[in-house]
Amino acid sequence: MKEVKNKWLELIIVLAAPLLSVIDVFIINVAIPTIKKGVHATDGEMQFVIAGYLLGYAAFLITGGRAGDHFGRKKVFFWGMFAFTVSSCLCGLSQSAFQLNVTRIFQGLSASFMVPQTIAFIQVLFTDTKERAKAFGLYGITLGTAAVIGQVLGGYLSDIHWIIDGWRLVFFINLPIGIITLWATHKYLTETPKHETTKFDYTGILILTLALFSLIYPLIQGRESGWPLWSFALLTLSAILFAFFIYNQKIKLSKNENPLIDVRLFRIKDFNIGLVAVLFHFMLHTAYLLLSAVYLQNGLGISALDSGLYFIVPGILFIVSSLLASRLIIIFGKRVLQVGVIILFIAFYLQMTVWKPGISTGLIIGLMATWGFGNGLVLPSLLNIALKNVPSQYAGAAAGIYSTFQQTASALGVSIIGGVFFYFSKDGWQMAYHFGVICLLICVVIVGLMLQLLPGTKPVTETAEKIIKT
Repeated sequence: MKEVKNKWLELIIVLAAPLLSVIDVFIINVAIPTIKKGVHATDGEMQFVIAGYLLGYAAFLITGGRAGDHFGRKKVFFWGMFAFTVSSCLCGLSQSAFQLNVTRIFQGLSASFMVPQTIAFIQVLFTDTKERAKAFGLYGITLGTAAVIGQVLGGYLSDIHWIIDGWRLVFFINLPIGIITLWATHKYLTETPKHETTKFDYTGILILTLALFSLIYPLIQGRESGWPLWSFALLTLSAILFAFFIYNQKIKLSKNENPLIDVRLFRIKDFNIGLVAVLFHFMLHTAYLLLSAVYLQNGLGISALDSGLYFIVPGILFIVSSLLASRLIIIFGKRVLQVGVIILFIAFYLQMTVWKPGISTGLIIGLMATWGFGNGLVLPSLLNIALKNVPSQYAGAAAGIYSTFQQTASALGVSIIGGVFFYFSKDGWQMAYHFGVICLLICVVIVGLMLQLLPGTKPVTETAEKIIKT
């Protein structure tokens, strides 16, 4: 590939994918009450508006990455962004909860094709170690910033009363950004070399998608329907499908058939521990943003617009602590994340005990700011911790597994912790928030335990390579 003259401009262009994809996870949270009224949805259907998007996202992430290798990353990025923009508009045109949920799944699916190209472009564009570290740092900051932008925009747009319902603008906002990104992609983005020998594991994709759906759907709709027999049947089926998926991947690996995931990576103990930490942290992260957004409005009587604004200060502190952590982790390793976990525990515990009707604005912002600072010490550095002891030649496969775990964890957080929250809402929103935060605290403790089990400054060793090859 020729030397890229404007690689930082290209980075800005491809960062539009993670920016939009993450905004569309969290822009829904603050807008939930107005969307619920707009499409006459139940609590379970509203949970699936978030979880369905994450489901489509998680199931095709690895395939999206391989599509970029096979067809060219610029081409896949362009068409992924195009599909994301179109499906966003279809979400905004939805007339029922069913239509919205179907289009949200397609929106997540299109995100799974455009986002992996961003990571691939960073690896291709930035060969210098320091520049690549800076580029990945900007990627991490984009993810954190997008979460906050989503919360703020969701509150602002859902409060607008214009020609159309304000909540529809939550989805239509992607149209101008998508069009500008498509134009910039066509004009400035450089195509990367193709690897047309790349093969797709179609049966693996199908099995994983069915397994994820069989897990997520009954966790949401089963609770709302009173846990009928079909919900337990689907949960049992999901366990069988996950087991069969692992078996299927092992068989394909033994035959050199290029499976969807390299299951040999699960032989690395530290990688498994890191994934458990990722699982529970993203469960609590996504669930907290949902719970707090709904509770601020329904429990504390704050408007959608003001609820969104409450996330600005914690968002700023998230960015500050993320930048701080990127420097401190070089010196102190996992201790930086452990400090963040302690701060998160304190923030959640205090919110559970003092967030009641009549609480002062300053105290709400102060506790949310504490959460934002603690989260910035943990979330952006989890990728580095989880992949730390993975041999470099397996980094791409490991990153694909990490990303799939991340999105699945977010869907589980909305499904399980969100389910607990909405279940207890019948006894009052304060009670619902109390039990929801208890779930968050349990997740924080598990993340802390996993970090304690991980080695402090252990480098990549030959042991991991030997374990994989055996």
